[in-house]
Amino acid sequence: MLVDTPKEVHDAAVSAVSAIAALDEPTRRRLYDHVVRQPGPVSRDEAAAALGLPRKTAAFHLDRLADESLLDVVYERRSGRSGPGAGRPAKLYRRSAKEIAVSLPDRRYELAGRLLAQAVEESDATGEPVRTVLHRKAEELGTHLGEQNRTGVFDLLERYGFEPHREGEDIVLANCPFDALAREHTRTVCGMNLHLLRGVLSGLGEAGIEARLAPSPGRCCVRLQPAT
Repeated sequence: MLVDTPKEVHDAAVSAVSAIAALDEPTRRRLYDHVVRQPGPVSRDEAAAALGLPRKTAAFHLDRLADESLLDVVYERRSGRSGPGAGRPAKLYRRSAKEIAVSLPDRRYELAGRLLAQAVEESDATGEPVRTVLHRKAEELGTHLGEQNRTGVFDLLERYGFEPHREGEDIVLANCPFDALAREHTRTVCGMNLHLLRGVLSGLGEAGIEARLAPSPGRCCVRLQPAT
């Protein structure tokens, strides 16, 4: 699935903020920087010796980094032996495979990138125009999103970073999750966004609301208005 559920989005955001906050502690940040610069996994003893720290201090901070998914834990025997008498595997730390990012305002460039990549690949395979495929893929994704998250249009748009608020009967989107791309590639990205939100409304069963292009400085290019 291309996108997560609203709860997963919220939980991921909370987790990312917690992980970034963990690096604010100077000793922890030094340990993190040391581990990720090494060509292989690092033991507690190695990290402590490299940074001149007590082993217990290094272990505490390394485990905290692992708890926040900033480091992965692996176990290896450093003796080179196996079987009885080889000793217990050492607890080692290495850079996490998980990517962590925090963006304020909320941005969703990975979502846009995946949609664009899918459109290019399908167009290349079928000969259908890229823009046509992109609009269809965006609308299919929006429909899936709406069908899977029956939380109401305001809650869903809020969770995905659009910052909706009412202006009379309209719903205005104060934030564009694709802002930098939309400013440089307006026609492509705003068209994608329009069809994404049309799909969202369809998936939610919001027949009384339409998504329309209504560019305005400092806002998303799409406005939700009463259906005509």
